Amino acid sequence: MAIRKSSKLPQTAVLKQILKRCSSLGKRQGYDEEGLPVDVPKGHFPVYVGEKRSRFIVPISFLTHPEFQSLLQRAEEEFGFDHDMGLTIPCEEVVFRSLTSMLR
Repeated sequence: MAIRKSSKLPQTAVLKQILKRCSSLGKRQGYDEEGLPVDVPKGHFPVYVGEKRSRFIVPISFLTHPEFQSLLQRAEEEFGFDHDMGLTIPCEEVVFRSLTSMLR
């Protein structure tokens, strides 16, 4: 399953909007002047997985993989993207680790 494309915006712009909406970014401790987390390398983004909401830093390139897009669609259906918790992936941590190890 793919991320739904807006008819007005290219896919990269849509992905940037998703990352901004689902990240709990702002000017606070641990964030730079643009509101980006200082512990997240360029080209990566944080996600929260499992019951304990373990934080993982994943490369943006994962967004192009159909398996990861499927997780994003499930996240949107379950949690939506308009909240302050950051991008939360609805799957078990062990499943997420297994999937991301195959995508690297």
